[in-house]
Amino acid sequence: MTAFWSSALLDADASPAPVTLDEAAKRAESAAGWVEENWSTWLNTGLRITLILIVALVLRMLVRRALTKLIARMNRSAQAVEGTALGGLLVNAERRRQRSEAIGSVLRSIASFLILGTAGLMILGAFQIDLAPLLASAGVAGVAIGFGARNLVTDFLSGVFMIMEDQYGVGDSIDAGVASGEVIEVGLRVTKLRGDNGEIWYVRNGEIKRIGNLSQGWATAAVDVTVRSSEDLDHVKAVIGEVADDLAKAEPWNEQLWGPLETLGLTEVLLDSMTFRVSAKTMPGKALGVEREVRWRIKRAFDEAGIRIVGGLPQPAEESVPDPTAGMAAPSAFSSAVSPQSMAASPIPPPANLSK
Repeated sequence: MTAFWSSALLDADASPAPVTLDEAAKRAESAAGWVEENWSTWLNTGLRITLILIVALVLRMLVRRALTKLIARMNRSAQAVEGTALGGLLVNAERRRQRSEAIGSVLRSIASFLILGTAGLMILGAFQIDLAPLLASAGVAGVAIGFGARNLVTDFLSGVFMIMEDQYGVGDSIDAGVASGEVIEVGLRVTKLRGDNGEIWYVRNGEIKRIGNLSQGWATAAVDVTVRSSEDLDHVKAVIGEVADDLAKAEPWNEQLWGPLETLGLTEVLLDSMTFRVSAKTMPGKALGVEREVRWRIKRAFDEAGIRIVGGLPQPAEESVPDPTAGMAAPSAFSSAVSPQSMAASPIPPPANLSK
């Protein structure tokens, strides 16, 4: 055994045998033959990969350019509508531009992912790599991720459709069911709202089942005015009509009103009061301001016309002649010495013959 290991060490330490010219020539001929046999395959594979990359990049560039032109056309149409008389009220060009940019960004990302992903799989196929196990593993992983992140997928898809349908935008006042307030940020997964008290609500798009947008279309300003039941109906209606005419001519209320201020009639009649309802269509989000101004003007007009609103200061009573006997006390029964009350209260005198 010792001799065996000694000979092995000696063989390892020994330098390799020199290669002869014949052996080198044979090795070179075999390498050249192997390259000659496979160079066509290499060239074919390289050309195929190059063609795949060129087609993928050109297709990606064309798709992105088409999406960019589509977004630019949407922005131009928004600017054209903005130049009309009601363009500033019906369409917010900046909001529409932001919405189109967000949609374009999402579409460009999806197109790039699909095109480059398909090109990558085709390149792997060009290298004679079996894609069946890879695709099967990707399918299983996708199913697992889909089950685990189904809420995330739901939020993302809901956000995409909300942006595409323009259900709401930054600056709108909405009621999302779980929260309400002014929209300060719209994302693909979360919408941020600022409440009435200044708090910020983070609402997942997948949790929003209904949306009430208070900033689209038009709003209604409704005011109830309660006066005494003894007031003249025609007089009250005429005073309210004068207020409506003055409000329609005053700035900036003439721009915020989208319809005349109308007296709808009596909504409640009681023994001591009756209620008038006044209503008008306004710009979205301006109803509260119009209602405050209408109450202010109606109160001033009623004060000038002598119409008293129920709940105001009571009217002073009519003056009357004071009663001179109001401060006099009632006569007492003890003021007379012969009255039964005085005789009962006086002491009994002793009998005169008591000493005899």
